[in-house]
Amino acid sequence: MRQFTRIFALLMVGAAAVSAGTNSPAPTPAPQTKEQEMVSSFVNRVEKKHQKKLGFVSGYYTVDRINKDNDYNKFASYQNQYLGGGQLSALNTASAIGLNFGMHINPKMAWNIGGEYWLKFGDNLPGTYTYDPPASGAVAITNLQSEIKVYGFNAGLTYYLLNPPTYTQQLTNVAVRTGFSAGFYSVSWDVFPQVENLNLSTSAPAGANTTYKGSAPSFSAHLGIDYPVKFGNLVLGFDGSYQYLNFTNVAWYNSQDQEVVASYSGTSDGRVDLQLSGFRGRIELKRYFGW
Repeated sequence: MRQFTRIFALLMVGAAAVSAGTNSPAPTPAPQTKEQEMVSSFVNRVEKKHQKKLGFVSGYYTVDRINKDNDYNKFASYQNQYLGGGQLSALNTASAIGLNFGMHINPKMAWNIGGEYWLKFGDNLPGTYTYDPPASGAVAITNLQSEIKVYGFNAGLTYYLLNPPTYTQQLTNVAVRTGFSAGFYSVSWDVFPQVENLNLSTSAPAGANTTYKGSAPSFSAHLGIDYPVKFGNLVLGFDGSYQYLNFTNVAWYNSQDQEVVASYSGTSDGRVDLQLSGFRGRIELKRYFGW
């Protein structure tokens, strides 16, 4: 771009000189340095108007270490007392895949937006099991299911502490960065129909369950590095972060629009929320592009 602009500037200067020569006596040749100053001034003005930008796109895989002290694990422990032939496992880890797009505000700071989908986690055990909770008689369960799905969107800011990418060379050394993000997530929870629940309007059980759903904001802070792999302008990133994500409104609604929640005690105090906060580790493949 700079070379093209310089050539164009030389043509403009030459045209101006020819025009002046046809309308006036032959002037004394101007010093070469004057012509160079004119060209440099023109090039600088053009390049100032054409501000370069640096963006990136990335895909990533994340492993989440969910805090063990959560309502779901208490729920699973309680239900396991009344299950014969099978057990619900505790929530310990989850994984997610996602995409990000971002752009640099200045050489050291960038914003990004993206979305992610958590791979389904929980239990789905085929077979026949006995479920005998205190509030009802024993029943046979076909397919012991308790599966959770999560997806969400987020936006954030990243600040480069060391070796930020540049507009021309992009990333040439290992970069160190930190930042934070905020987002909004949705959850759905499919649990076997016979599990105990509570109609909050009537304070009584509501019959067979359908899918529990909820939504919640999310906040996270991260620290990571970017490593240039020197192939196709690709960058390999590694992150460690902590994410706050607690769903406190998980429920389903009956035909009368009454809220039904999962409860392991038969009261609203035993309501099961899905608390998925915890530490995360992420590996990311990123590509910078400039224009």
